[in-house]
Amino acid sequence: MKKAFSLISIVLLMSMVVLAGCGGGKGSSKKAGDKIVIFQSKVEITDQLKALAKDYEKEKGVKVEVWETTGDDYYQQLKTRLSSKQGPSIFTLGGMTEGEQLKSYEYDLSKQDFMKNVAPEKELVIDGKKVGLPYGVEGYGLVYNKSLVKPEDVKDYDSFNNTLKTLKDKDINGLGLSQEAYFLIAHILNTPFALQDDPQAFIDKLNKGEVKMADTKEFQEFAKYMESIRANSYNPLEYNYDKQIGDFATGKTAMIHQGNWAFGMFKDYGDLGFDMGMLPFPLMGNDKISVGVPSYWAVNADKDQKEIDAALDFLNWLTTSEKGQHYIVDEFGFIPAMTNIEAKELDPLSKDVLQASNSGKSIPWTFNLWPAGIVDADLAPATQEFFINKDMTGQQFLESLDAAWANASK
Repeated sequence: MKKAFSLISIVLLMSMVVLAGCGGGKGSSKKAGDKIVIFQSKVEITDQLKALAKDYEKEKGVKVEVWETTGDDYYQQLKTRLSSKQGPSIFTLGGMTEGEQLKSYEYDLSKQDFMKNVAPEKELVIDGKKVGLPYGVEGYGLVYNKSLVKPEDVKDYDSFNNTLKTLKDKDINGLGLSQEAYFLIAHILNTPFALQDDPQAFIDKLNKGEVKMADTKEFQEFAKYMESIRANSYNPLEYNYDKQIGDFATGKTAMIHQGNWAFGMFKDYGDLGFDMGMLPFPLMGNDKISVGVPSYWAVNADKDQKEIDAALDFLNWLTTSEKGQHYIVDEFGFIPAMTNIEAKELDPLSKDVLQASNSGKSIPWTFNLWPAGIVDADLAPATQEFFINKDMTGQQFLESLDAAWANASK
Protein backbone atom coordinates (compact mmCIF):
# COMPACT_ATOMS: atom_id res chain seq x y z
CA MET A 1 0.00 0.00 0.00
CA LYS A 2 2.86 2.35 0.79
CA LYS A 3 4.39 1.73 -2.65
CA ALA A 4 1.03 2.33 -4.37
CA PHE A 5 0.50 5.54 -2.37
CA SER A 6 4.00 6.75 -3.27
CA LEU A 7 3.43 6.03 -6.99
CA ILE A 8 0.12 7.93 -6.96
CA SER A 9 1.78 10.83 -5.17
CA ILE A 10 4.52 11.02 -7.80
CA VAL A 11 1.99 10.99 -10.66
CA LEU A 12 -0.06 13.74 -9.02
CA LEU A 13 3.04 15.83 -8.40
CA MET A 14 4.13 15.49 -12.04
CA SER A 15 0.65 16.49 -13.20
CA MET A 16 0.76 19.62 -11.06
CA VAL A 17 4.15 20.58 -12.49
CA VAL A 18 2.86 20.18 -16.06
CA LEU A 19 -0.24 22.26 -15.32
CA ALA A 20 1.84 24.97 -13.69
CA GLY A 21 4.09 25.06 -16.74
CA CYS A 22 1.07 25.42 -19.02
CA GLY A 23 -0.25 28.34 -16.96
CA GLY A 24 -3.74 26.95 -17.04
CA GLY A 25 -5.14 28.85 -20.04
CA LYS A 26 -5.06 32.01 -22.12
CA GLY A 27 -2.60 34.75 -21.37
CA SER A 28 -0.18 32.32 -19.78
CA SER A 29 2.58 33.39 -22.17
CA LYS A 30 2.59 36.82 -20.51
CA LYS A 31 5.26 37.32 -17.88
CA ALA A 32 4.87 39.29 -14.67
CA GLY A 33 5.32 42.90 -15.70
CA ASP A 34 3.66 42.42 -19.11
CA LYS A 35 0.26 42.99 -17.54
CA ILE A 36 -1.21 44.87 -14.61
CA VAL A 37 -4.69 44.82 -13.11
CA ILE A 38 -6.47 47.86 -11.70
CA PHE A 39 -9.40 47.55 -9.30
CA GLN A 40 -10.84 50.89 -8.21
CA SER A 41 -13.98 52.24 -6.59
CA LYS A 42 -15.07 55.26 -8.66
CA VAL A 43 -17.56 53.67 -11.04
CA GLU A 44 -18.10 56.98 -12.84
CA ILE A 45 -14.61 56.83 -14.40
CA THR A 46 -14.65 53.15 -15.42
CA ASP A 47 -15.16 53.81 -19.15
CA GLN A 48 -12.52 56.53 -19.18
CA LEU A 49 -10.09 54.27 -17.33
CA LYS A 50 -10.61 51.51 -19.90
CA ALA A 51 -9.87 53.97 -22.70
CA LEU A 52 -6.71 55.01 -20.88
CA ALA A 53 -5.73 51.35 -20.52
CA LYS A 54 -5.88 50.90 -24.31
CA ASP A 55 -3.78 54.01 -24.87
CA TYR A 56 -1.22 52.84 -22.34
CA GLU A 57 -0.93 49.40 -23.96
CA LYS A 58 -0.41 50.99 -27.40
CA GLU A 59 2.30 53.26 -26.03
CA LYS A 60 4.07 50.98 -23.56
CA GLY A 61 3.20 47.46 -24.68
CA VAL A 62 1.85 46.59 -21.22
CA LYS A 63 -1.69 45.30 -20.98
CA VAL A 64 -3.87 46.99 -18.36
CA GLU A 65 -6.94 45.10 -17.22
CA VAL A 66 -9.65 47.09 -15.41
CA TRP A 67 -11.92 45.21 -13.02
CA GLU A 68 -15.44 46.53 -12.59
CA THR A 69 -17.69 46.64 -9.54
CA THR A 70 -20.94 48.28 -8.50
CA GLY A 71 -19.09 50.43 -5.98
CA ASP A 72 -21.18 49.65 -2.90
CA ASP A 73 -19.37 46.41 -2.12
CA TYR A 74 -15.97 47.43 -3.54
CA TYR A 75 -14.09 47.35 -0.25
CA GLN A 76 -15.41 43.92 0.73
CA GLN A 77 -14.52 42.54 -2.70
CA LEU A 78 -11.06 44.05 -2.44
CA LYS A 79 -10.39 42.48 0.98
CA THR A 80 -11.55 39.08 -0.27
CA ARG A 81 -9.36 39.22 -3.36
CA LEU A 82 -6.30 40.40 -1.45
CA SER A 83 -6.63 37.78 1.29
CA SER A 84 -7.00 35.00 -1.30
CA LYS A 85 -3.83 36.11 -3.11
CA GLN A 86 -5.87 37.11 -6.16
CA GLY A 87 -5.65 40.84 -5.66
CA PRO A 88 -5.05 43.47 -8.34
CA SER A 89 -1.75 45.19 -9.06
CA ILE A 90 -3.23 48.62 -8.22
CA PHE A 91 -6.23 49.26 -5.97
CA THR A 92 -8.17 52.07 -4.30
CA LEU A 93 -7.90 53.14 -0.67
CA GLY A 94 -10.65 55.36 0.71
CA GLY A 95 -8.61 56.91 3.51
CA MET A 96 -6.83 56.33 6.80
CA THR A 97 -9.20 53.66 8.16
CA GLU A 98 -8.93 51.45 5.07
CA GLY A 99 -5.22 52.19 4.89
CA GLU A 100 -4.71 50.90 8.43
CA GLN A 101 -6.76 47.77 7.78
CA LEU A 102 -4.93 46.86 4.57
CA LYS A 103 -1.42 48.07 5.43
CA SER A 104 0.16 44.64 4.98
CA TYR A 105 -0.78 44.83 1.26
CA GLU A 106 0.43 48.39 0.64
CA TYR A 107 3.72 48.97 -1.15
CA ASP A 108 5.85 51.83 0.18
CA LEU A 109 5.80 54.60 -2.44
CA SER A 110 7.98 56.98 -0.44
CA LYS A 111 11.04 56.76 -2.70
CA GLN A 112 9.16 57.05 -6.00
CA ASP A 113 9.99 60.21 -7.95
CA PHE A 114 6.35 60.90 -8.83
CA MET A 115 5.49 61.20 -5.13
CA LYS A 116 7.64 64.35 -4.96
CA ASN A 117 4.95 66.13 -6.98
CA VAL A 118 2.10 65.41 -4.56
CA ALA A 119 0.59 68.59 -3.10
CA PRO A 120 1.55 69.28 0.54
CA GLU A 121 0.22 66.63 2.95
CA LYS A 122 -2.12 65.07 0.37
CA GLU A 123 -0.52 61.61 0.23
CA LEU A 124 -1.76 58.79 2.46
CA VAL A 125 0.79 57.96 5.15
CA ILE A 126 0.55 54.79 7.23
CA ASP A 127 3.20 53.98 9.85
CA GLY A 128 5.46 56.66 8.41
CA LYS A 129 5.28 55.24 4.87
CA LYS A 130 3.67 56.98 1.89
CA VAL A 131 1.36 54.27 0.60
CA GLY A 132 -1.38 56.22 -1.21
CA LEU A 133 -1.11 58.42 -4.31
CA PRO A 134 -4.09 60.81 -4.33
CA TYR A 135 -6.64 60.58 -7.17
CA GLY A 136 -7.33 64.28 -6.84
CA VAL A 137 -8.64 66.72 -4.27
CA GLU A 138 -12.00 68.17 -3.32
CA GLY A 139 -12.65 71.12 -1.08
CA TYR A 140 -15.38 73.09 0.60
CA GLY A 141 -15.92 76.35 2.41
CA LEU A 142 -18.07 79.44 1.98
CA VAL A 143 -19.21 79.52 -1.65
CA TYR A 144 -20.03 83.20 -2.11
CA ASN A 145 -21.70 85.56 -4.56
CA LYS A 146 -19.03 88.15 -5.35
CA SER A 147 -21.70 90.76 -6.05
CA LEU A 148 -23.06 90.46 -2.51
CA VAL A 149 -20.07 89.51 -0.35
CA LYS A 150 -16.40 90.50 -0.24
CA PRO A 151 -13.64 88.47 1.48
CA GLU A 152 -13.21 91.13 4.16
CA ASP A 153 -16.91 90.74 5.03
CA VAL A 154 -16.29 87.28 6.51
CA LYS A 155 -12.76 87.33 7.93
CA ASP A 156 -13.69 86.73 11.59
CA TYR A 157 -16.72 86.31 13.83
CA ASP A 158 -17.62 90.00 14.12
CA SER A 159 -17.50 90.66 10.37
CA PHE A 160 -19.31 87.38 9.67
CA ASN A 161 -22.10 88.13 12.14
CA ASN A 162 -22.51 91.74 10.95
CA THR A 163 -22.65 90.61 7.31
CA LEU A 164 -25.41 88.09 8.01
CA LYS A 165 -27.41 90.76 9.86
CA THR A 166 -26.95 93.31 7.06
CA LEU A 167 -28.02 90.81 4.41
CA LYS A 168 -31.04 89.80 6.47
CA ASP A 169 -32.15 93.44 6.58
CA LYS A 170 -32.06 93.40 2.78
CA ASP A 171 -34.19 90.22 2.67
CA ILE A 172 -31.22 88.18 1.47
CA ASN A 173 -30.34 84.91 3.17
CA GLY A 174 -26.80 85.26 4.47
CA LEU A 175 -25.54 81.68 4.71
CA GLY A 176 -27.40 78.61 3.53
CA LEU A 177 -26.97 75.16 5.01
CA SER A 178 -29.15 72.24 3.98
CA GLN A 179 -30.84 69.37 5.77
CA GLU A 180 -28.62 66.48 4.57
CA ALA A 181 -26.44 65.25 7.44
CA TYR A 182 -23.02 66.06 5.99
CA PHE A 183 -24.14 69.42 4.60
CA LEU A 184 -25.92 70.26 7.86
CA ILE A 185 -23.16 69.55 10.35
CA ALA A 186 -20.25 67.28 9.32
CA HIS A 187 -18.53 69.62 6.88
CA ILE A 188 -18.87 72.76 8.96
CA LEU A 189 -17.96 70.97 12.21
CA ASN A 190 -14.77 69.79 10.56
CA THR A 191 -13.17 73.21 11.02
CA PRO A 192 -12.82 73.28 14.84
CA PHE A 193 -11.39 69.74 14.70
CA ALA A 194 -8.95 70.65 11.93
CA LEU A 195 -7.72 73.67 13.89
CA GLN A 196 -6.53 71.52 16.80
CA ASP A 197 -2.75 71.17 17.10
CA ASP A 198 -3.13 67.42 16.56
CA PRO A 199 -6.64 66.51 15.32
CA GLN A 200 -6.05 62.76 15.63
CA ALA A 201 -4.86 63.06 19.23
CA PHE A 202 -7.81 65.31 20.09
CA ILE A 203 -10.28 62.84 18.57
CA ASP A 204 -8.65 59.96 20.45
CA LYS A 205 -9.09 61.87 23.72
CA LEU A 206 -12.67 62.78 22.82
CA ASN A 207 -13.42 59.11 22.19
CA LYS A 208 -12.09 58.28 25.67
CA GLY A 209 -13.99 61.12 27.33
CA GLU A 210 -10.77 62.90 28.31
CA VAL A 211 -11.73 66.17 26.56
CA LYS A 212 -15.01 67.79 25.62
CA MET A 213 -16.04 70.06 22.78
CA ALA A 214 -17.94 72.23 25.28
CA ASP A 215 -14.67 72.98 27.11
CA THR A 216 -12.53 73.69 24.02
CA LYS A 217 -12.11 77.24 22.72
CA GLU A 218 -12.35 76.43 19.00
CA PHE A 219 -15.70 74.72 19.55
CA GLN A 220 -16.95 77.47 21.85
CA GLU A 221 -16.24 79.96 19.05
CA PHE A 222 -17.88 77.60 16.54
CA ALA A 223 -21.05 77.62 18.67
CA LYS A 224 -21.23 81.42 18.33
CA TYR A 225 -21.16 81.07 14.55
CA MET A 226 -23.95 78.51 14.68
CA GLU A 227 -26.05 80.85 16.82
CA SER A 228 -25.52 83.61 14.26
CA ILE A 229 -26.51 81.34 11.38
CA ARG A 230 -29.66 80.23 13.22
CA ALA A 231 -30.65 83.82 14.07
CA ASN A 232 -29.98 85.40 10.69
CA SER A 233 -30.52 82.73 8.04
CA TYR A 234 -33.29 80.38 7.01
CA ASN A 235 -33.86 77.13 8.87
CA PRO A 236 -31.79 74.51 7.01
CA LEU A 237 -34.16 71.75 8.10
CA GLU A 238 -36.66 73.21 5.65
CA TYR A 239 -34.22 73.22 2.73
CA ASN A 240 -32.68 70.33 0.83
CA TYR A 241 -29.56 70.43 -1.35
CA ASP A 242 -31.47 71.37 -4.52
CA LYS A 243 -33.20 74.29 -2.79
CA GLN A 244 -29.92 75.46 -1.26
CA ILE A 245 -28.30 75.52 -4.71
CA GLY A 246 -31.34 77.12 -6.33
CA ASP A 247 -31.55 80.00 -3.88
CA PHE A 248 -27.86 80.74 -4.31
CA ALA A 249 -28.08 80.57 -8.11
CA THR A 250 -30.99 83.03 -8.15
CA GLY A 251 -29.40 85.52 -5.75
CA LYS A 252 -31.73 84.82 -2.83
CA THR A 253 -28.81 83.49 -0.78
CA ALA A 254 -25.43 85.22 -0.61
CA MET A 255 -23.32 82.29 0.63
CA ILE A 256 -23.67 78.54 1.02
CA HIS A 257 -21.40 76.17 2.89
CA GLN A 258 -20.60 73.80 0.05
CA GLY A 259 -17.88 72.18 -2.02
CA ASN A 260 -16.53 72.46 -5.53
CA TRP A 261 -18.76 69.52 -6.55
CA ALA A 262 -21.75 71.86 -6.37
CA PHE A 263 -20.67 73.86 -9.42
CA GLY A 264 -22.09 71.33 -11.85
CA MET A 265 -25.58 72.00 -10.52
CA PHE A 266 -25.39 75.67 -11.49
CA LYS A 267 -25.31 74.77 -15.20
CA ASP A 268 -29.08 74.21 -15.08
CA TYR A 269 -29.53 77.92 -14.33
CA GLY A 270 -27.67 79.29 -17.34
CA ASP A 271 -25.97 82.65 -16.91
CA LEU A 272 -26.17 83.47 -13.21
CA GLY A 273 -25.30 87.12 -13.69
CA PHE A 274 -22.61 87.07 -11.00
CA ASP A 275 -19.21 85.55 -10.28
CA MET A 276 -18.61 83.14 -7.44
CA GLY A 277 -15.68 81.91 -5.44
CA MET A 278 -14.83 79.96 -2.31
CA LEU A 279 -13.68 81.44 0.99
CA PRO A 280 -12.56 79.75 4.23
CA PHE A 281 -14.98 79.34 7.10
CA PRO A 282 -13.30 82.04 9.28
CA LEU A 283 -13.43 80.30 12.66
CA MET A 284 -10.73 81.74 14.95
CA GLY A 285 -9.53 83.77 11.96
CA ASN A 286 -9.00 80.63 9.87
CA ASP A 287 -7.84 81.57 6.36
CA LYS A 288 -7.66 78.07 4.87
CA ILE A 289 -10.17 76.02 2.85
CA SER A 290 -11.01 72.46 3.91
CA VAL A 291 -9.33 70.25 1.29
CA GLY A 292 -9.29 66.48 1.30
CA VAL A 293 -8.59 63.44 -0.84
CA PRO A 294 -11.58 61.13 -1.41
CA SER A 295 -9.50 58.23 -2.80
CA TYR A 296 -5.93 57.05 -3.28
CA TRP A 297 -4.10 54.70 -5.65
CA ALA A 298 -2.15 51.96 -3.85
CA VAL A 299 0.19 49.28 -5.20
CA ASN A 300 -0.18 45.67 -4.07
CA ALA A 301 2.95 44.73 -2.12
CA ASP A 302 1.91 41.06 -2.28
CA LYS A 303 2.83 40.82 -5.97
CA ASP A 304 6.26 39.86 -7.31
CA GLN A 305 8.69 42.71 -7.92
CA LYS A 306 8.26 42.73 -11.72
CA GLU A 307 4.52 43.32 -11.42
CA ILE A 308 5.09 45.92 -8.70
CA ASP A 309 7.57 47.72 -10.95
CA ALA A 310 5.07 47.64 -13.81
CA ALA A 311 2.42 49.15 -11.54
CA LEU A 312 4.85 51.88 -10.45
CA ASP A 313 5.68 52.63 -14.08
CA PHE A 314 1.97 53.04 -14.81
CA LEU A 315 1.42 55.49 -11.94
CA ASN A 316 4.49 57.44 -12.99
CA TRP A 317 3.16 57.68 -16.56
CA LEU A 318 -0.32 58.61 -15.33
CA THR A 319 0.95 61.58 -13.32
CA THR A 320 3.87 62.81 -15.45
CA SER A 321 3.02 62.17 -19.12
CA GLU A 322 0.95 64.62 -21.15
CA LYS A 323 -1.59 61.94 -22.02
CA GLY A 324 -1.89 60.66 -18.46
CA GLN A 325 -2.41 64.16 -17.11
CA HIS A 326 -5.03 64.78 -19.80
CA TYR A 327 -7.01 61.82 -18.50
CA ILE A 328 -6.77 62.97 -14.88
CA VAL A 329 -8.03 66.49 -15.60
CA ASP A 330 -10.14 66.30 -18.75
CA GLU A 331 -11.51 62.74 -18.76
CA PHE A 332 -11.75 61.86 -15.05
CA GLY A 333 -12.64 65.45 -14.15
CA PHE A 334 -10.38 65.50 -11.08
CA ILE A 335 -8.84 68.55 -9.45
CA PRO A 336 -5.18 67.52 -9.53
CA ALA A 337 -3.49 66.66 -6.25
CA MET A 338 -0.13 67.00 -8.00
CA THR A 339 1.74 70.27 -8.28
CA ASN A 340 3.16 69.29 -11.69
CA ILE A 341 -0.26 68.97 -13.33
CA GLU A 342 -1.71 72.10 -14.85
CA ALA A 343 -5.49 72.38 -15.03
CA LYS A 344 -6.55 75.25 -17.30
CA GLU A 345 -10.26 74.65 -17.72
CA LEU A 346 -11.37 74.33 -14.11
CA ASP A 347 -14.53 76.02 -12.85
CA PRO A 348 -14.02 78.90 -10.38
CA LEU A 349 -14.69 76.83 -7.27
CA SER A 350 -12.27 74.11 -8.35
CA LYS A 351 -9.65 76.76 -9.15
CA ASP A 352 -9.87 78.07 -5.59
CA VAL A 353 -9.55 74.55 -4.20
CA LEU A 354 -6.55 73.77 -6.42
CA GLN A 355 -4.81 76.99 -5.39
CA ALA A 356 -5.41 76.25 -1.71
CA SER A 357 -4.16 72.68 -2.11
CA ASN A 358 -0.98 73.49 -4.03
CA SER A 359 -0.06 76.43 -1.79
CA GLY A 360 -0.60 74.51 1.44
CA LYS A 361 -3.37 76.96 2.39
CA SER A 362 -5.71 74.17 3.38
CA ILE A 363 -6.91 72.35 6.48
CA PRO A 364 -7.55 68.60 6.46
CA TRP A 365 -10.78 66.63 6.45
CA THR A 366 -11.02 65.13 9.92
CA PHE A 367 -14.46 63.53 9.73
CA ASN A 368 -12.85 60.41 8.26
CA LEU A 369 -11.33 59.92 11.72
CA TRP A 370 -14.64 60.18 13.57
CA PRO A 371 -16.47 57.10 14.92
CA ALA A 372 -18.20 55.15 12.16
CA GLY A 373 -21.78 56.24 11.49
CA ILE A 374 -21.67 59.15 13.93
CA VAL A 375 -22.74 61.85 11.45
CA ASP A 376 -26.11 60.39 10.49
CA ALA A 377 -26.97 58.59 13.73
CA ASP A 378 -25.75 61.03 16.37
CA LEU A 379 -24.50 64.45 15.25
CA ALA A 380 -27.28 65.22 12.77
CA PRO A 381 -30.13 64.62 15.29
CA ALA A 382 -28.37 66.86 17.85
CA THR A 383 -28.00 69.59 15.23
CA GLN A 384 -31.62 69.25 14.15
CA GLU A 385 -32.66 69.85 17.75
CA PHE A 386 -30.51 73.00 17.86
CA PHE A 387 -32.34 74.46 14.85
CA ILE A 388 -35.77 73.39 16.14
CA ASN A 389 -35.29 74.65 19.70
CA LYS A 390 -34.52 78.35 19.36
CA ASP A 391 -33.93 78.61 23.11
CA MET A 392 -30.99 76.19 23.05
CA THR A 393 -27.76 78.15 23.56
CA GLY A 394 -24.58 77.45 21.63
CA GLN A 395 -22.99 76.04 24.78
CA GLN A 396 -25.94 73.68 25.28
CA PHE A 397 -25.57 72.67 21.64
CA LEU A 398 -21.95 71.70 22.29
CA GLU A 399 -22.99 69.71 25.34
CA SER A 400 -25.51 67.91 23.15
CA LEU A 401 -22.80 67.15 20.59
CA ASP A 402 -20.57 65.83 23.38
CA ALA A 403 -23.36 63.52 24.54
CA ALA A 404 -23.92 62.34 20.97
CA TRP A 405 -20.19 61.68 20.57
CA ALA A 406 -20.02 59.72 23.81
CA ASN A 407 -22.89 57.56 22.60
CA ALA A 408 -21.19 56.87 19.26
CA SER A 409 -17.80 56.04 20.74
CA LYS A 410 -18.99 53.53 23.34
